[in-house]
Amino acid sequence: MPSKPVRRQDDGSIAIDLWLRRDGVFDSDTVLRLSPAEAEVLHAQLCYVLDDDTATLIVPESKRPDCRKGVAAGRGRLWGA
Repeated sequence: MPSKPVRRQDDGSIAIDLWLRRDGVFDSDTVLRLSPAEAEVLHAQLCYVLDDDTATLIVPESKRPDCRKGVAAGRGRLWGA
């Protein structure tokens, strides 16, 4: 991912710069633009999938963002399970 930060555009959309790779080789770059609602759904889904046993966490739980603390316990509420 490029070093540019995620940012809010003048129209309120969220812009995320991406580097696209094909078979491990750089192919092109683009900007993913999301509405705030779409960005929030992506945020929630990333928190959900990153909190599993296969994720290698290099940050102690006390220093993780709130969305990454106790996500497994809250999965039933978030996804209706």
